[in-house]
Amino acid sequence: MCRSAGQIFSFCLGRFVSEASNVAELYNEHHRWLLGWLRHKLGCQQQAADLAQDTFLRILGSRREQLSRVREPRAYLTTIAHGLVIDHYRRRELERAWRESLIGEEEATAPSPEQRQLVLEALMEVDRLLDGLSAKARAAWLFSRLDGLTHAEIASRLGVSVSRVRQYLTKVARQCYELRYGTAE
Repeated sequence: MCRSAGQIFSFCLGRFVSEASNVAELYNEHHRWLLGWLRHKLGCQQQAADLAQDTFLRILGSRREQLSRVREPRAYLTTIAHGLVIDHYRRRELERAWRESLIGEEEATAPSPEQRQLVLEALMEVDRLLDGLSAKARAAWLFSRLDGLTHAEIASRLGVSVSRVRQYLTKVARQCYELRYGTAE
């Protein structure tokens, strides 16, 4: 059966509207509960409201077919919100560490607010990148970049071969490239 472009567009639009109404229904039924859950976790009404909003934005940006398979909406919302809470605390910790590193620097060498924001954004990207790696790949990269260890020293510390260390570092380099320039084709 051959369909016209108009029929295909109508089908896709109808499907999108249906999915958006599913998210709206989820929001209407569970937003207040989620806000209370987040307020309890964070202890701050404003941060809870921000993360509740981010939770629903994440759902809107996710694969829609997942939403139709959700059997326990509150468990689904909790899973997404919990990840956002972790990201929130991780960012706060990175910001705190960065501010502490600036204490004692002379005013002339202290970075501007714009430079601080750029550094924090870069640190968050590195943190997200490292979070997606295996524990050994993450450790190999940190040993290499922060401690300046050779591949042989890293292999000894991790209990793996030197070639495996190279594989770990190549994987991290590839992910850094893709993060910076998009996926390599």
